[in-house]
Amino acid sequence: DDLVAEAVAQPHVPTVFVGKLRNATVTARAVYDEQIARGGRTAINLVLAGDAGAFAVEDYLAAGAVADGLAALGIDHSAPDAAVANEGFRALKRALKHLLSASATGRSLKAEGRGDEAKHAAELDAEHEATRVN
Repeated sequence: DDLVAEAVAQPHVPTVFVGKLRNATVTARAVYDEQIARGGRTAINLVLAGDAGAFAVEDYLAAGAVADGLAALGIDHSAPDAAVANEGFRALKRALKHLLSASATGRSLKAEGRGDEAKHAAELDAEHEATRVN
């Protein structure tokens, strides 16, 4: 949430979307549409926000899923980190439920009796609306 607030507060007013596995393709489409509305190429940053600044497998996979959606629309991943996230997602796409359940977050949720939340988060493109923050 702090990263989102910081991005929205920038002087150039970036457009910020919250992408996740559940809305990856529609988020990629929204980013693409924003680029078209601006009339040309624009910088796209995939920020892995995580929780409390910690790296999370689910964020890495979600960034890869959004990058994959952008690539399908013709926006290449010229940044090495986007390319790595995209190809990692492609290689592991069929194992999302297992990976999220086995991740540190998934194990923590399971220990709290909330294991279904990890499976829910792993449902690729289950949501059909992009979440725009600003």
